[in-house]
Amino acid sequence: MLTVPVRQLGESERRVVERLLDRDPYAGAQVAERVAARGLAWWRAEGRILGYGPRRHVESICWLGGNLTPVLADQSAVAAFADLLCGEERICSSIVGRADAVLGLWDRLSPCWGPARDVRPNQPLLATDALPGVPVDREVRQVRAGEIDVLFPAAVAMYTEEVGVSPLVDDGGRSYRRRVTELVRAGRAYARFVDGQVVFKAELAVVTPRTAQVQGVWVDPRWRGRGIATAAMAAVVRHALLRVAPTVSLYVNDFNLPARRVYQRCGFRPVGTLATVLF
Repeated sequence: MLTVPVRQLGESERRVVERLLDRDPYAGAQVAERVAARGLAWWRAEGRILGYGPRRHVESICWLGGNLTPVLADQSAVAAFADLLCGEERICSSIVGRADAVLGLWDRLSPCWGPARDVRPNQPLLATDALPGVPVDREVRQVRAGEIDVLFPAAVAMYTEEVGVSPLVDDGGRSYRRRVTELVRAGRAYARFVDGQVVFKAELAVVTPRTAQVQGVWVDPRWRGRGIATAAMAAVVRHALLRVAPTVSLYVNDFNLPARRVYQRCGFRPVGTLATVLF
């Protein structure tokens, strides 16, 4: 039996959760954005936040919704979260977070939730607070609302290449198109257009007071190898630092060496390692 219980946290414990998230502003960014936008009420947040620790001293949390994300979870917390979750049907499409916690969870959850479609155990987490020291591509700009139809095929191509499945499978792409539309309308989607086609794209998928997290970076295969990615990415970083947040962060697969070189040129530094389990 667990001597330290796991319990679902509510709105009354929001300040405690926010303080924990502030201690890990990069790995916990997605959870922090959700809490800021919708609080901890499960019916409003489209997910639950589980807490580990004595009632008056929550030590770590775990977001359970479309993703499962542990934050500040040591081995004891991982074991406690896994014991609870193994008795529930899996609803998440991925487990993502600090590598030690994610891989520890998966070791315990795989007999209940397995098999996984893919496990990515080593994803460098990078951040920068300095303007890029390389030239920026002045043709990279925020995508306009009237350009969603042009951006969407590029977004689908990026998602399919990165995740390994098409976002069009489940509902014909309606939910994914809604997400792309939200990012465009919020001014968080960037692209470079050539002859009416997207040749580079990236989004600020997560924004908190501490960081803007870049996702969805993609270069049209026909344009790869021409050296456009560094200047294009530098343009996104520059705009985000000047207009959006005090830092820019992202994570990347360890085997994606070209992307890692681009991020290094743009001034990103390692701040940890994430892992992702995909279902």
